[in-house]
Amino acid sequence: MAKKKKLEKVAEKAAAESGKLTIYEYEQRYVKRQNVRGAKFFLRLMATLVGIVIFVCLFFIAKEVYEFNKYAGYGAAGVCLILFICLYIVPLVKILHTGYFVTNVNASTAREAQKHNRKLRHDIADKIIDLTASVEGVGWYDSEAVGRLAIAVRTGNEEGIKSTLTELYKGSVKKSAKELIFKSSLRSATYSAISQTAKVDTVLVAFINVQLVKDLVFLYGFRPSDARLAKIFARVLQNSLVAYGLGGMNIGQTVAQTMGSAVRGIPILGSAIAAVVDSSVQGLANGTLTTVIGYQTIKYLNTEYRLQNILDGVDVSETPVELEEACSELETQLKKKKKYAEAV
Repeated sequence: MAKKKKLEKVAEKAAAESGKLTIYEYEQRYVKRQNVRGAKFFLRLMATLVGIVIFVCLFFIAKEVYEFNKYAGYGAAGVCLILFICLYIVPLVKILHTGYFVTNVNASTAREAQKHNRKLRHDIADKIIDLTASVEGVGWYDSEAVGRLAIAVRTGNEEGIKSTLTELYKGSVKKSAKELIFKSSLRSATYSAISQTAKVDTVLVAFINVQLVKDLVFLYGFRPSDARLAKIFARVLQNSLVAYGLGGMNIGQTVAQTMGSAVRGIPILGSAIAAVVDSSVQGLANGTLTTVIGYQTIKYLNTEYRLQNILDGVDVSETPVELEEACSELETQLKKKKKYAEAV
């Protein structure tokens, strides 16, 4: 422990002279200890549970259609399977296959993380440049900033790539992300207000939430890390279950009943009030849940982009320190072996 403290002080002194943050300072401020395998397992578990909820709801929807008409039921089952693949499996695969920044590092893994993050920044820059050039009217990215980004990539200006990406993420990308969230939330609210069915509400909310995460990941060019992505899918699962609960409630009926004699003589009016209140509550609630998913996703994306930017400026050139540490460890081990040999 004393040896490690000594090494940290040597590194901090060297970094102070260069004006950079040391890897030990970065660890202390920004790194959270986490089980990498555990994060991957939790992500897969959450994604699987969301898939199970969607599949079960689609199965019962097809089953209800089958009970009404056999052949229509077969058709509904086929449609449900296609929807499951296109609106859940495909977006999920696209999300998981997108790269992410490595920011939870220590002294031994920081250098590799910096290399990985530098390559990912270049990949993101290339994607933004290609998308802006090939898709007319995409409107997601500021064209002037993309032009500067293209020059930085062509000239190999690493600082230019970083600063222009930062400018894009704080400006046009942030604006485009908010527009995507609003459109998805409005869609979720509208569809939920129309469906008035618990199972359909659940499927719609899950599909729209996953699609929104996929769109935001595509917009930014990278995804959150496994640990943070697992939290997002846990929220998707929670939103789906909440949507199912709201779909099974008769809030409007309760409101109509409390109006008492005002609607007692007009049963049609009471039913209309119940339907309007139910659709309004469910639509607003499901739209709000989708908004939360969107802002949680961009919060994680912005956090990890900021952290990789900080990590890129961290001083990890500690070759003399590492050599001293390695020699010290070798000396300790040799002494232990010598004592063991003498004892034998």
